[in-house]
Amino acid sequence: MEFIVALKGKVNYPLTLDPGVWIFDDRKEDLNTLFDKQEDKESEQEKYLKDVSAHWDRELQEGAIPPSEKDKQKPKKTLKETLLTSSFAISLSYFIYNAQPHPDAERVLIESGDGNVEITLKEAQDGYLAFSENGKPLKTDGPVHFYFGDGSNKENPIKRITAITLL
Repeated sequence: MEFIVALKGKVNYPLTLDPGVWIFDDRKEDLNTLFDKQEDKESEQEKYLKDVSAHWDRELQEGAIPPSEKDKQKPKKTLKETLLTSSFAISLSYFIYNAQPHPDAERVLIESGDGNVEITLKEAQDGYLAFSENGKPLKTDGPVHFYFGDGSNKENPIKRITAITLL
């Protein structure tokens, strides 16, 4: 079985995606919590500014607060432990953006060993490609699984994906 996925079709730059290296990508997200969190519509910059402002206001009013004993006793997971035990996914939008779709591209065909699925370009851009489960690559039914951005197929993702074609 090939462990690469082709992104092709109505794009300026066809891509060959290698899910084996995505574990090192900072854009990956934990698949176990991806659909549980409530998506904020505010940008990262706005969120950062609000957090810093709240911290500054709290320190002005209350003074600096030392870490509690409870926080000191909790063992922290190392990055290696996290990578070896978690399941991860990455947004398909990053790859679609880099491939530079043609202006007339409206649909996406996900070619799978289980049958092809056609979705809109927007659904594809909002979706995620899962590439590891419990720290292991998806060897039996991979190399990637496709999840819709709203998590509607969370229990039954599209598996055995061999290519993604923009139509």
